[in-house]
Amino acid sequence: MSLPGGEISARPLHFIWIADCSGSMAGDKIQSLNTAIREAIPEMRRVAQSNPHAQVLVRAIKFSSGATWHFAQPTPVDNFQWQDLSAGGVTDMGRAFLLLADQLKMPPMERRGLPPVLVLITDGYPTDDVALGLKAIMDQPWGKKAVRIGIGIGADADYAILERFIGNPEIKALQANNAEALVQYIRWASTASVQAASAPNVQSNPAQNSPNPPPNIPAPPPNVGSQSYPPDPW
Repeated sequence: MSLPGGEISARPLHFIWIADCSGSMAGDKIQSLNTAIREAIPEMRRVAQSNPHAQVLVRAIKFSSGATWHFAQPTPVDNFQWQDLSAGGVTDMGRAFLLLADQLKMPPMERRGLPPVLVLITDGYPTDDVALGLKAIMDQPWGKKAVRIGIGIGADADYAILERFIGNPEIKALQANNAEALVQYIRWASTASVQAASAPNVQSNPAQNSPNPPPNIPAPPPNVGSQSYPPDPW
């Protein structure tokens, strides 16, 4: 799409964190999550600035006993400032998915946008009807076309649910066993997924069929978060 004068208008690319804030996340986990996302924002800005065809808009959902928008307004990444999450409660992931699905409808989503990037981070098992929430996401055209990334914190996360959320056998859920691994995985999720979703060959009409995720998404850092990675595991 061109603007008067021949300039190319940027297409919106919605990036949404879906963050577990249940009681098991208290302490080092939630502190590390806050630090990791805050450190990833400058990298996201760099990627966005290198691709003038995409307008990266950031939001976040938090879920524990219930789910709410931590950042409800789509905010250009250049203006986005992270606010720390706190932990407590159960793990109502299904309600977070229902909240997300409602925002993937058209409207409020634009028809001629880029595939949204959805990053789910959790350390445990859902305590509500997660299947209903997943269905609600996949019932939306933009839900199907989204780049969906799943990051588990520690060995006790529900990796089967993370794999179902991702919904692509070529993309595996990531396991972060320590703070350094979480920082690296979140940095990767914040940049590689945006690069892939905003690639020139990515279709912008959700009614059209295309692979999920878009082609050529870079692989995550090798061996990060494995049992042989640095000491001090959670």
